[in-house]
Amino acid sequence: MNVPDKIKKEVEQLRKDIRYHNYKYYVLNQPEISDFEFDSLLSKLKDIEEKYPEMKDPNSPTMRVGGTPLEGFSHVSHEPPMLSLDNTYNEKELEEFEERVLRNLENKVDSVEWVVEQKIDGVAVSLEYENGKFIRGSTRGDGVVGDDITQNLRTIKSLPLELLNNGQKYSRLEVRGEVFMPNSSFLKLNKEKEEKEEQLFANPRNAAAGTLKNLDPRIVAERNLDIYIHSYGTLPGDIKTHREALDILEKIGFKVSSVREIRGSIELSKDLIKEWSTKRFKLPYQTDGLVFKVNNLQFREILGSTSKSPRWAVAYKFPAERKVTRLNEIEVSIGRTGIATPIAMLEPVFVAGTTVSRASLFNKDEIERKDIRVGDKVFIEKGGDIIPHVVGVDKDARDGSEKKFKFPDKCPVCGETLVQPEGEVYYRCINVGCPSQVKKSILHYGCRDGMDIDGLGEVLVDQLVEKDLVSNYADLYYLEQGEIEELERMGEKSAENLLKGIEDSKKRLFDRLVFSLGIPFVGTYNAKLIAREFSSIDKLKDATCEALLQIKGIGDNTATSVVSFFKNKKNLAVIERLRKAGVTMEGKTKRKGELPLAGKSFVFTGELEKYTRREAQDLVERLGARAVNSVSKNTDYVVVGENPGSKFEDAKKLGVKVIGEEEFSKLISKEK
Repeated sequence: MNVPDKIKKEVEQLRKDIRYHNYKYYVLNQPEISDFEFDSLLSKLKDIEEKYPEMKDPNSPTMRVGGTPLEGFSHVSHEPPMLSLDNTYNEKELEEFEERVLRNLENKVDSVEWVVEQKIDGVAVSLEYENGKFIRGSTRGDGVVGDDITQNLRTIKSLPLELLNNGQKYSRLEVRGEVFMPNSSFLKLNKEKEEKEEQLFANPRNAAAGTLKNLDPRIVAERNLDIYIHSYGTLPGDIKTHREALDILEKIGFKVSSVREIRGSIELSKDLIKEWSTKRFKLPYQTDGLVFKVNNLQFREILGSTSKSPRWAVAYKFPAERKVTRLNEIEVSIGRTGIATPIAMLEPVFVAGTTVSRASLFNKDEIERKDIRVGDKVFIEKGGDIIPHVVGVDKDARDGSEKKFKFPDKCPVCGETLVQPEGEVYYRCINVGCPSQVKKSILHYGCRDGMDIDGLGEVLVDQLVEKDLVSNYADLYYLEQGEIEELERMGEKSAENLLKGIEDSKKRLFDRLVFSLGIPFVGTYNAKLIAREFSSIDKLKDATCEALLQIKGIGDNTATSVVSFFKNKKNLAVIERLRKAGVTMEGKTKRKGELPLAGKSFVFTGELEKYTRREAQDLVERLGARAVNSVSKNTDYVVVGENPGSKFEDAKKLGVKVIGEEEFSKLISKEK
């Protein structure tokens, strides 16, 4: 159907008007028309798009309500990386940070101008725009790679799908911000979950994070998320200061915090610290501090960053709110790695925005050090206004009825003897089949860095364990399709996809298996080191502490933990079931001498057919190379798949060797 020019112009004008009023209402909080008038504009646009499907556009205001459920999240690389901020907790630490900044600037200036902003307690995201249109949004992830959550972000009404005020002139724009859930929306959501007898969210930040991970954008749209933009990855134009950049971002449609004060020094910023330390509790959203950023962008270039944090910005965290309540009982909880954590069961008390009835006591030594007794009046704080802890005891309030707590010798869940590894403060249950550990250990086993089992989420694992279909991660390989189909929200297709993900995991590299076993102190890096030295499970289970300590990078705690894990007969039984199921139990034998690709660096861009991005990176790392995320003149190879990103263009500009997937396969086959 040919769309009349008159209709095209009407649609264009309607979208322009709706974007403008959306901006005035959700970003500036300065509505110019009534809700009825706004809804009428939206309804009219929706009617035209229904009548003329050719006029539908993914960036239309009508698309915010959420589309069909997603099948999963793909990965997005961040360039530059999305770094996290270092924290300070008092004014002295802030002043020391200022002194470091001046030293790093080699005292070229007497003072630095700071922009002070609120630290929103939410979820960090990246938003990408091309020619003024929103094309992709992603989570921070590990700072280098995040999840593509574009469809979920489209539902946020304060997020512009198309920029205002000539924002289209920016051919490429990436901004970064914090997605959060307003307090009113959080309370409403938890009330609904309570009525359904579902587990409540701990705080608004957790609720926002959980919502963004939801695979159904329609549910996300119902939860009224919001966003503040605080920084940028790429921002074209001759902009000299951070404050100038924020002002421009606000003018072209982004919601930027109204708190962006300029101060000439930390000393001159202390009035803001005092003001917002109490004023924050009156805000309609959670903020846990202030962020101090160097305003001059040229100074930022000089200061640079560490691998984790910028040297030109720091967060000041407000002191936690403290309350007093009674400790009624102490229970011991068993975590994924078997750590036995004592939990204080409290008379409910309202602290920093939520009601607290449980708090961590950390470990046995902490209870003894603070002389915490059942029946005590205790002081409660929330670390970072999130996790409640018992920080002390009001000993003057004791009346003699308080009882000392005896830490159990055996696991309260499975009865296995609790062990305190040498050098650790924690006691552990080292039985991998312990029911309390099972759910968490299965999730760890199937996580992205582990065996990467697609579709194995928390809700599904809860059902599998509660219905006695699995009692450890090895049981996953013996599930039958009919059993899975009977679970809630699991039909035939979902069951097939899960079983395919489980089957695919059998072929994961050996170091991934070592990590997935959930051995305490064995992270992804240590797992690679161990797998290179001990090339099979059989060799690893016979390893001694002395042999493990010969590996550079492996310490006493890790070595002791590995040996203890393989001494446990129940753990060995689980491993044998993995072997019987066909899981890869060995890797490549360690080479003598230098690894063939030692010193080389690889960058991957685009979609590979034979490998996932992680599998390709694992392969080159096993051969001694480094897998990096950005192209420089020192990069040796850029491996290009389908739909490559900007890294491909960067490689051509820098003259870096570019190879396709076929050439990459030949290269690694030759070197294996």
